[in-house]
Amino acid sequence: MARLLLTLIIISLAISQSSSQGSLPSSTTTPTLINAAAQEYLDAHNSARAEVGVQPLNWSVTLKNTARLIVLYQRDKNNCKFANLSGRKYGANQSWNGGTQQSPQEVVLTWVSEKKNYTYANNSCLDDKCGLYKQVVWKKSLELGCAQASCADSTLTICFYNPPGNIVGEKPY
Repeated sequence: MARLLLTLIIISLAISQSSSQGSLPSSTTTPTLINAAAQEYLDAHNSARAEVGVQPLNWSVTLKNTARLIVLYQRDKNNCKFANLSGRKYGANQSWNGGTQQSPQEVVLTWVSEKKNYTYANNSCLDDKCGLYKQVVWKKSLELGCAQASCADSTLTICFYNPPGNIVGEKPY
């Protein structure tokens, strides 16, 4: 019993220490043993990143759980409306879809479709419509975690990135 208690204390300390480290990669990055939806988010992101020579993201349970708490709150209290994600320590993309539920791949492909609005040479966006794409391919982001919730007539998806991207004046890759 004492050994079990000691193990739980050590795990607790490790979790609290990793969550206090800000934008350093978390200790819950899991390259394997993730569900099909998580793998679909990861594959769609990493495909877009490979196109521009950026290293693949790793799945983070911490980021997924953070996104899950927010989408569930938005589902339960705000009918799946967009969440206010400003002021968070992670980079974020979100998608709202009325009607049919989008697959993780469809959500990410919608963000990636903004690539047509981005000009790498001068790091500019046509009509300011490429920020979602830039976060997907942001070179310094190493971890990804996403969640989705459905309401009667809509679906909300949120993905978090660690460290955050879309730093004004910096190129994504």
